[in-house]
Amino acid sequence: MRVAPNSTKTVQDHVALAEIELCGELMIAASAADEERLSPDRIDEVLRMAAERSTLLRPFWQD
Repeated sequence: MRVAPNSTKTVQDHVALAEIELCGELMIAASAADEERLSPDRIDEVLRMAAERSTLLRPFWQD
């Protein structure tokens, strides 16, 4: 059996990282909600706020 050599290089999938972050934001909102499910409007609000925050925090060299 051959095993791939260890590599010190790291690969980042920025789309996957952004999706994971959005899922985390939704989980936080769902756990803080009084109702059983988030309404579609609340989901849109959470995702919109997360998108605005990530745009504000993105370093200028990633534009």
